[in-house]
Amino acid sequence: MPRPLDERFRPPAPALIEAQVRAALAEDLGPGDATAQLLDDVPAEAHVTCKQAAVIAGGPWFDACFRALDAAARIDWQVAEGEHVEAGCVVCTVHARTRAIVSAERSALNFLQTLSATATTTAAHVAALSGSRTRVLDTRKTLPGLRAAQKYAVRVGGGGNHRHGLYDAVMLKENHIAAAGSITAAVERARARHPRLPVIVEVETLDELDEALGSGCARILIDDFDPAMMREAVRRAGGRIPLEVSGSVSLERLPAIAATGVDYVSIGALTKHVRAIDLSLRLSAPAAASR
Repeated sequence: MPRPLDERFRPPAPALIEAQVRAALAEDLGPGDATAQLLDDVPAEAHVTCKQAAVIAGGPWFDACFRALDAAARIDWQVAEGEHVEAGCVVCTVHARTRAIVSAERSALNFLQTLSATATTTAAHVAALSGSRTRVLDTRKTLPGLRAAQKYAVRVGGGGNHRHGLYDAVMLKENHIAAAGSITAAVERARARHPRLPVIVEVETLDELDEALGSGCARILIDDFDPAMMREAVRRAGGRIPLEVSGSVSLERLPAIAATGVDYVSIGALTKHVRAIDLSLRLSAPAAASR
C-alpha cells in the first residue's frame, strides 16, 4: 500500500505487528482450518471491497496476515493508507494460495475494519474542528492488546496521540492530588521522581487551574468545564501552558469547544465507540471496479 512520507503514517515496529497477527491467527486457526483443508491449494486472487464511505487504515496488519500463511503472498493496493473512499471501492487485490486466502481472511479483515473505523471516526472529529486551533487527541480507552494499532489509526485519521500508557507521562488526577495534599505538592513529587517525564494536571475548578498554572506543569486538563469556564481558563492561561478538554465530549459539541480557544480535546470515542467498517473479500477479480 503506498504510504505518504508523513510521520503519522509510520506504523508500529514490524515485530509488534507480527506478534499481533500471530495472536489473531492462532485464535482463529487453532490446530488448523478444517474447511480450508478441503480446497485445492493453488494460486488464487481475491479482491476486497469497502461497502461504505471510510478512511482506510490497517494495511500493514492486513498484509502481514496473508504473508504469515503464504510468504509469497502479494497485496496490490488500489488506495493509499489514510485515503477517503466511497462505498463500492475496491481497495486491494490479494494474490496468494487458496488456503492462505481463506484462512487469513477473517483476521485480516478484522484488523482492517477496526483500524479503518478508528481512522474514519477520528477524521470526522478532526473535520468538526476545521479552521480552529484546537487539536484532537486520543485516550487510553483502547482495545486490549491493540493500543499501538489503534493509536496509529488515530494518526492516520488526522488526530494526535495522548500518552501511550502509564509510563510515558505523569498525569495527576483528583485522587493523586488528594493523596499528595495539593496540586503543588503533587507536581513537586512528580518532578523529583520522574524529572524527564511531562507532568499533566487535571483540574476541576478555576482555583485549581490557577494553582496548576503556578506549578509550571506541561499541560492542564480541564475536566467537565462549561464553555464559559473554558473561555475564562484560556484567558487565565494566556498561552503559557496548553489546555486540554476532556469529559463528556461529543462530535456535536466540538465547534463550541473549539470556539473557546483551548489547545486540545481528548476523546475516548475515537477508539472505544467505533463501529467496524463493512468490508468484503471475494475470490476472483471483480466484474467492475471503480474508485
